Amino acid sequence: MSTDRTRSLPEARTEPHAAADPSRRQALSLAAGVGAIGLLAACGGGDTTAEPDAGGSGNEADTPSETGSSSPEGGDGGGAGSGGALVAAAEVPVGGGVILDQQKVVVTQPTKGTFKGFTAICTHQSCTVASVKNGTISCACHGSSFSATDGSVKTGPATRPLREVAVTVEGDQVVES
Repeated sequence: MSTDRTRSLPEARTEPHAAADPSRRQALSLAAGVGAIGLLAACGGGDTTAEPDAGGSGNEADTPSETGSSSPEGGDGGGAGSGGALVAAAEVPVGGGVILDQQKVVVTQPTKGTFKGFTAICTHQSCTVASVKNGTISCACHGSSFSATDGSVKTGPATRPLREVAVTVEGDQVVES
C-alpha cells in the first residue's frame, strides 16, 4: 500500500495587481532593513562628524537660560555672525555663564568683566550643553565638560573643544561680533 505524499504547489497568481503589491515577507524585510540603517546611523560616527555651526538670531527678545536642553540638535544653527545683542552683561554670573538656546551660544564670564562666547553644541554627539557652573560648561548627554575660559575639553568623551564665538560688550549688552 503505497501512498503518494507529494503535493502539488499552488499555481502562481496571475492577477494584474499581484506583481505591484509586495508580499508581507518583503514588506517586513524592508522595514527591518530601514530600522537597522537608522540604528547604525544613530550609534555610529563619534567625533568624526562635522560640528554644526552655532549662530545667533540677533533677536533681543530671545531669553537666556542657565540650563539648556540636553537633546541632540540638528540643522546648521543659522544666523552666525549677526552681531545682535545676546544677553545683558549683568545676567552672566562670574565663574559661570548662560546658555542661549535660540542662538545655540554659551556666554561665560570666567573673571569679572571678561566675557567669552562658545557654540552651545557639544563636539561629541551634537547635543546642546546643559549647564555652566564653577568655570565648567557641561553636556548632560554623555558627560563631556569644557572650560568656560577657552572651551577646551576638561573631560570626555568629547575630544575637540567648543568652537569660540566672538563676543564683545557694547553698553550693558554682550553682543556677537
